[in-house]
Amino acid sequence: MSDYMHGTGIQYHLHIKKGDVGKYVILPGDPKRCEKIAKYFDEPKLIADSREYITYTGYLDGEKVSVTSTGIGGPSASIAMEELYKCGADTFIRVGTCGGIDLNVVGGDVVVATGAIRFEGTSREYAPIEFPAVANFDVVQALKEAAKTLGFKNHTGIVQCKDSFYGQHSPDLMPVSYELNNKWEAWKRLGVLASEMESAALFTVASYLGVRCGSEFFVVGNQEREKLGMDNPILHDTESAIRVAIEGVRNLIKMDKN
Repeated sequence: MSDYMHGTGIQYHLHIKKGDVGKYVILPGDPKRCEKIAKYFDEPKLIADSREYITYTGYLDGEKVSVTSTGIGGPSASIAMEELYKCGADTFIRVGTCGGIDLNVVGGDVVVATGAIRFEGTSREYAPIEFPAVANFDVVQALKEAAKTLGFKNHTGIVQCKDSFYGQHSPDLMPVSYELNNKWEAWKRLGVLASEMESAALFTVASYLGVRCGSEFFVVGNQEREKLGMDNPILHDTESAIRVAIEGVRNLIKMDKN
């Protein structure tokens, strides 16, 4: 690959270099969440601000940790993971929002993903579609324990990943509505918990790179509950998911030290 940064060692998109980030990295989508997450670090420092990518580095329990925003979707998330990996990161936690699919998943809940449906495009440029997108077991365990310890109602299971937000929420308007609606019905019958946009790519890239990755989400609402006239709170405060990610990193640090 061409060196677009002229031998400086700075990554083209994230504008970071080796030594700038810790081995543990939290990955929100929204750049505005980075500062909120970094406030939980000891000695947080803004490292870089480039495009949709904002990076802070600090410490948790004496261990160097970072947070980098990825923007929306698999393409930008995979770029972030690739460049963070080149700078020394090897453990990733995606924290974001999702929409519930299973009727038991309600706005305000936390979902921890064990695997992701690859109904998106990025992962197909890394692995054949038959290859599963699965989370690392240690990361799943650390996040599940964190949600339990913090007392948040949580669910663990499969999530669905897509590239089109409006393809999910307005499928009948799309020229391929026949495919979107049929697949959505399949996800429901298979007990898929929720829908989001990054985990399938991140899990697949993590398998390719040989690193650990997991995901957890704040549930904004559930369109299936709304269709049935069920109670469907719509919530936007992601603080609970952020706290789960921070506690999850602490659990992993402790686990790795032992």
